[in-house]
Order: sequence, then structure tokens, then C-alpha cells
Amino acid sequence: MTAKATTGRVTRRRVRTRANLLDAAFAVFAAKGFGRVSIEEVCEAAGYSRGAFYSNFDSLDELFFALYEQRADLIAEQVTTALAADGPGLDVPAAVERVTEVLLLDRDWLLVKTDFLVHAARDPEVARTLLEHRARLRRAIADRLARARGHTALPAVPAVPGVPGDAEETAHAVVAAYDGVTTQLLLDRDVAGARVWLGQLLTALLTDGSTRH
Repeated sequence: MTAKATTGRVTRRRVRTRANLLDAAFAVFAAKGFGRVSIEEVCEAAGYSRGAFYSNFDSLDELFFALYEQRADLIAEQVTTALAADGPGLDVPAAVERVTEVLLLDRDWLLVKTDFLVHAARDPEVARTLLEHRARLRRAIADRLARARGHTALPAVPAVPGVPGDAEETAHAVVAAYDGVTTQLLLDRDVAGARVWLGQLLTALLTDGSTRH
């Protein structure tokens, strides 16, 4: 067997191990909360040794970051894809329907996300990471809205201090609507209701409240 083939197999195994650790950590964090989980519990849930853990992550914090980044990137990709289906203009009702259908509204993820938010509120370095991911999602929305200007009538939203431009302000409002819906979802556990409510909020933000476009 060549060294290249061996290396490729080791790399694939390491990628699979890392993915399995992330999946196991997600389940454990959602069930117990980030601050109550040990490395041993993650390893046990994944079926790996501590050595396998440390060959992929330096600490539980690093694994938590990786888990958050994985899910946050997925959400940004979902929203970007859902908004990219139209031409230069934006079919607002259709786009809202696509976003609310695919957007991740998983209660376990929301529990982990809330843990990350609380963790970030106490640690400026973690807060910077969280803000960067939120900014990435807002930029994806703002860029699409900016491209639609001139083709689709989009209402103005109240100005956000320190946020330039209508598209940026609207993107902030869209993310705020998502935050509000997901907070309610944590309490009432009604995923179907959350999707309906999110659709109504986004439609109200991006139109005059009607379905005209």
C-alpha cells in the first residue's frame, strides 16, 4: 500500500471521527447544557476514547465553537439558497415560503444556540465569533434585498442605529424576527406554529402586509 493511499484513508477516518464527535456532542449539549457536559460524556456518546477527542479538538470549548459554526453555516446556506431562486427581482411571498420551509427550526439546535449566546455574553472573544456569524447571515439577506431594489418594491423599516442603508436595516429586522420566533419555539415547542408565525412576520416586513409583489 502506498503512503498516499494510507494517508487518504487516515484522513477520511479522521473526518468521520470528527463528524461523529460533533453529532454526539450536539445530542449531549442539547440534553444537558454546555456547562454541564464533560469530555468523557461526549466521548462515551460517540463511542471514542479521549485520545480520539484530543486528536480533533483541543478542548470542549473548541468543539462547541465547531458545532456552532457548522449549524450557523447551514442556516446561512439555507437562507441564501432560498432567496436566490428568483431573477433580479424578488417574489416576496414565494421567497418567504421557501425560507420558512427550509429554515432550521430544530428545538435541540435552539437549546445549543441559546447556550452559546449565554456563553458569549460572558466572554468577549466568544461574542466576537457569534457576532461574525450573525453578520454573515445578515449580509446574505441584505445583499439579496439590495439586488432586488429597483425591481421589487420593498418597504422601508425603522432605521437601526449604526446600520447604513435600507437593505441592511431590513436584514437586521429579518434576523430579529427569526430570533423572536425561535425564542417562543423554545417555550411552546410548536414547530408548525413557529413556521407560520415566521412567515407572517417576514411577509409583513418585506411587503405592505398583502401578497402583492
